[in-house]
Amino acid sequence: MAGTDHLSAVFSALADPTRRAILADLAERDATVTELTASLPISMPAVSRHLKVLERATLISRTRSGKWRASHLEAAPLREAADWIERYREFWDSSLTRLDAHLAAVQAAERPRNPTDRDPRPPTETASDHKEP
Repeated sequence: MAGTDHLSAVFSALADPTRRAILADLAERDATVTELTASLPISMPAVSRHLKVLERATLISRTRSGKWRASHLEAAPLREAADWIERYREFWDSSLTRLDAHLAAVQAAERPRNPTDRDPRPPTETASDHKEP
């Protein structure tokens, strides 16, 4: 795509829930616009516009067989997007590891260390401890 990189086009296409639904349908089988429209609450021209966006992002390809034009999922751009996101998994994992360590330290500090570490002084008497004979 002119003026933008390929990964941006892929993420832009994936940003729309209708396009993600179309990709989910195409992951199960190739489909025509008519078949895709049957499972979506939008018109056939709207589905065609979404397919054009997906085709520009190279997430789908289309083939013609007679008067039918079927769409096919192209998974390679999805792998490229997943690889880009995967680079940040290490950041998330290390953040969660540090959070776990911090929570364990806070919980350890709040927990009594040992039952024998209690205050060795006897409890003080209170007014309610004295009963009238």
